Amino acid sequence: MRCVMVQIPKTPAPALPAPRSVPTSADVARLAGVSRATVSYVLNNTSAVRISEPTRRRVHEAAKELGYVPHAAARSLRAGHSRMVLMPTPSFAAGPLYSRFLRDLQLALGRLDYTVVQHGGVGLHGDEAARAWAELRPVAVLVSGSGLGPKGVTVLKRSGARAVVTLGPDSVEGAHTLLMDFEAVGHCAGSHLYQRGRRRIGVVLPEEDNLEAFSTPRLEGVRRALHGTDATVTTLPLAYTEESAARLAARWRDLGLDAVFAYNDEYAMLLMRALQDEGVDVPAETAVMGADDLMLGRLLRPRLSTVHIELPSSRDLAELVDRAVRDPGAAPATHRVLGATVVHRESS
Repeated sequence: MRCVMVQIPKTPAPALPAPRSVPTSADVARLAGVSRATVSYVLNNTSAVRISEPTRRRVHEAAKELGYVPHAAARSLRAGHSRMVLMPTPSFAAGPLYSRFLRDLQLALGRLDYTVVQHGGVGLHGDEAARAWAELRPVAVLVSGSGLGPKGVTVLKRSGARAVVTLGPDSVEGAHTLLMDFEAVGHCAGSHLYQRGRRRIGVVLPEEDNLEAFSTPRLEGVRRALHGTDATVTTLPLAYTEESAARLAARWRDLGLDAVFAYNDEYAMLLMRALQDEGVDVPAETAVMGADDLMLGRLLRPRLSTVHIELPSSRDLAELVDRAVRDPGAAPATHRVLGATVVHRESS
């Protein structure tokens, strides 16, 4: 066999374009016909100096044409602090209601000229997580759920955080706290089911990680609502899977329950479908109730009874953060912010 060697010619690498110089505020000032100080005032949204709207437009147009953006680190050095608000990613599965609240909060903080950064430190908890957040030198930290303690708050404040705000069922020493009374959610559900004539009430406890801070107070709320009555409460561990719901539904009649508060609307929809597949009549045999008042619950047949949860206003919370940043020496305050009301529909 004859072999032929072919030499592949080497082609010269294309010449790299010369790097473009990074535009500066001086370039913006020249193009807009203003001083560098004016550029700084306009692009940093400084309210202490009055600048005409035509001048603001010229500066913004010049910055856009040049591709100039302010240097966050330099701005932080001048101000003595950053404009970064750190929001650690929740360690629990955030449902549609809470996810919408977090999105609206980010928009509200953005309107106040803060940059919101979500930190996804998987596996970090408590003080260890606080040290990781502190490395980024945020001006404020908003922590959802439980886990942050007084030591973690101290670490954050020593690193320059002017405001530490927690949203959860417990207050934390040294932090501004938005107390979310999840026990009230369970109390509403338990009271409603009892008033509807139900006496053997099950309460779903999700098996997913990090939901105990929400599910345990809801269970206690049901128990408090039924204390001193002839009703009984049965806890029902349930994973958010069709298989888990089917197993629970298969033994439902053996449990002898005539109602269930299913933690939230998502678990309620999952369990109600499984009960119906088993031939359990909702609500004739078993009343089903959720929480969160999601749109999907209104589309089910029967329509899902629920507890409507009123979360704090995203604008009010953003303004609270801004006040705390402006006055870091103010004493931490605690606010009760969660409202709960029953929405009675066909499933109960």
